[in-house]
Amino acid sequence: MSPHLQIWKWHWTMAASIFHRVTGVGNYLGALLISVWVVSLAAGPQAYGVVQTVMLSAVGQILLFFWLTSLLFHFANGIRHMLWDGPKAGFDPKVASAWSIFNFAFAIVAAATIWSLATNLI
Repeated sequence: MSPHLQIWKWHWTMAASIFHRVTGVGNYLGALLISVWVVSLAAGPQAYGVVQTVMLSAVGQILLFFWLTSLLFHFANGIRHMLWDGPKAGFDPKVASAWSIFNFAFAIVAAATIWSLATNLI
């Protein structure tokens, strides 16, 4: 067990760092699913119908929503990392925590907004 787990108390910046790594893996898996969807388009109507049925199922919709949330969080947190690496801004613990909380809130609210707009178009 890493010693940091006994020394540091849990905080938003730590959660954002861990979640950034998790969403990176999730984004690869989601891209794989979207690739399967695109390949099914080329494979013909029967293959596309099967993939579309899976994606429009409740489980498929939940996975797509989580993937969208993951993409948005990873995007926002990537901007935070660019600010840390470039101009070295936002290292103050209160600013870092506020930015981390914003990233989580942005991902959830933006995903819900995009999802709502997309389902109203269908």
